[in-house]
Amino acid sequence: MSALVLALTAGAVIGLALGALGGGGGVLAAPALIHLLGFTPAAAATAGLVIVTVTTVSALPAHARDGHVVWRTGALFAAAGVVPAFLAGAAAARLPDPVLTAAFALVAVVAALRMLRPRGARPASGVRAGRAAGAGAGLGAVTGLLGVGGGFLAVPTLVGALGLRMRQAVGTSLLVITVNSLAALAARAGSGADLRWELTGPFAAAAVLGAWDGRRLAARISGEALRKAFALVLLAVAALMLADAFR
Repeated sequence: MSALVLALTAGAVIGLALGALGGGGGVLAAPALIHLLGFTPAAAATAGLVIVTVTTVSALPAHARDGHVVWRTGALFAAAGVVPAFLAGAAAARLPDPVLTAAFALVAVVAALRMLRPRGARPASGVRAGRAAGAGAGLGAVTGLLGVGGGFLAVPTLVGALGLRMRQAVGTSLLVITVNSLAALAARAGSGADLRWELTGPFAAAAVLGAWDGRRLAARISGEALRKAFALVLLAVAALMLADAFR
């Protein structure tokens, strides 16, 4: 199978996950880029940022039109993550490949456990500023270091710490992820990473198209079943990456 076909297929699958689940799909971008397309971990993180940014920017207007983006809350949450995203993005290129690979695996495990945990967390009665700022900074660092969107971290925090409804949290998380991704990309500018645009471009385009189909898929299949299936995929990917990091 050609590299272009692999890029299109992987992008479509990741887009489906993002559209159907509202987060978590971006965690698979780096493993796909590394193991299917031969990217180095550092280049995969940068290409992952490009893919995440394109996908979230394309999805944000639709959520905004539906009134599901809380702009002020999203801006404050994103502001806490801008500096960590920039610093982590600058540091990522200096980390050894095995460290980055192990970090990708750890984030995949966290995302899987989040998906397996029962939904329905109660909204907070008031804004917990310290927790929200800490979560925003942590999300920015993860986005900058590994090139993942982090919706699986942002959405629960926006619901639990800031009291947003689930649809508002999903829409607002897109704003947060977009800001963090752009900050991390700015830090990586001129890093010399080979993004192989002939593959990264089609990958991102397929992810955007897949996200639209994912939203339709979510209306037909139980969200709980989708989350459990995707969580098992993430755990398998994490095991593969850990084996690769420590061999």
